[in-house]
Amino acid sequence: MSWLALGFKALAVASMIAAPLAGVWLASSLAAFANRAVWLPVASGLLLFPGLPLAWEGVSALRTRKQPGKRRFLTFTDRLILRTLAINVLFLTGLLGLFPSRAFVAASTRGDWMLDGHDGPAAERARAVLLGCAGAVEWVYRASNDNPYREAVDRRDGKDVVPTPTPTGGSTGAGGASASGGSTGPSPAGRPARGYPWPAELHPVVAQMPREVEVSVASVGKYIAEHETDPMLRVKALHDWVADRIAYDVPAYLAGAVPHHDGDPDHVFRSRVGVCAGYARLLADLGKASGDEILYITGDVRSKTSPMEGEHHAWNAAKIEDVWYLIDPTWNAGHPKDGAFEKAYKTEYLFTPPDQFILSHFPDEEKWQLLERPIARAEFFRRPVVTPLFHAHGLELLSPDRSQVTVGSSLDVAIRNPNDVFLLVSFEPSAAGHVGGGARARCETDGHTRARCDFPATGTYDVHLFANPEASGTYEYVASVQVNARR
Repeated sequence: MSWLALGFKALAVASMIAAPLAGVWLASSLAAFANRAVWLPVASGLLLFPGLPLAWEGVSALRTRKQPGKRRFLTFTDRLILRTLAINVLFLTGLLGLFPSRAFVAASTRGDWMLDGHDGPAAERARAVLLGCAGAVEWVYRASNDNPYREAVDRRDGKDVVPTPTPTGGSTGAGGASASGGSTGPSPAGRPARGYPWPAELHPVVAQMPREVEVSVASVGKYIAEHETDPMLRVKALHDWVADRIAYDVPAYLAGAVPHHDGDPDHVFRSRVGVCAGYARLLADLGKASGDEILYITGDVRSKTSPMEGEHHAWNAAKIEDVWYLIDPTWNAGHPKDGAFEKAYKTEYLFTPPDQFILSHFPDEEKWQLLERPIARAEFFRRPVVTPLFHAHGLELLSPDRSQVTVGSSLDVAIRNPNDVFLLVSFEPSAAGHVGGGARARCETDGHTRARCDFPATGTYDVHLFANPEASGTYEYVASVQVNARR
């Protein structure tokens, strides 16, 4: 036998072994993600190999005996390899066809379930390999998720733009705000540094804008350009107008229907209502009217209401003195509450440092991560949902360190809290809309906060963290993790 034939044979045998392992791994990841027993898909691996292939071979042998003189041209090993591959390719295709989105998310977040409780270099290398395997099925996720907000993209905008990434670990927000908040030095063009996040106050030009000016996109953009010469403040004013004047179309969002007119900035301007595409498209067109380069970006987001599988979304990137900044006017405008829109202007997603923005926003085009080392979509889903406000408070989530974990009857949360921020922790069943319980967070003398969630029954729970610099007042949502509890 030639070396080429031996190589082909070795490749075929390796494929015969790898295909059942891939099927069992994906099925068990789906089970772990859904809080189901993983032993069943693992045990079913015996059917994928050698059970069903040998059964197929046995049936074929019986038929051959009934046909005297019929010759077999393949060896037993060749037939076993081909049958194993056929059965397992069919099984994998079925899994990916039935769960195209969930399969990728499950593999990304729970693909290393068998390594739970294991640390060290070997375990981390194995996790890296499994995360890479999850990335191999990302194409199925992308093919099955057609972001409806892409229809509002002006294909001419940003086509040839190659933004300069922000160095990892030294990302800056508006005018030089560091990733942890606070000033890091002079901003572009020698202007004084401006810390991130900005105060939640409307730009005076927007707050005092005469009503007769607000008759068209062009009129508003021109007015802002005439009354604000600082480019960063001008973009903030454009953002503030959109975030303050436009109400979110909650009924359309709840119905899962994107209005066809939402990508039309003139319609959104006149109606003063839109979903994320309307907010982002309108901000981009206001930028054209004021002479500022603001682009419309699409991708996936994870939030308090969708911490795991995410949602389609649209936001913006603005170029200010040769530096690109990320903006989400929709998330800065307010939020749905009891089927209606509750206005709540903020600046958390205005000029957000890229390494914080990526914790909740994953763009369709990698370049709009604005990161020196872009992360993969699998890593995006694997990370806990953490807001920029979490980092602005100087907090660091130590445990859990991923978006979904499996525990017994309770979860211990550990947070580095050097500024002694007051924290609340609550949880609710993922399939329900009511709060299921809470946890008292206690502050330790070493700058850490620890909390314990005791779950009343087996099930899947969303655990939410809220923070406030003061003991009383409004606690803002800052982070989420999902927990599979098995009492």
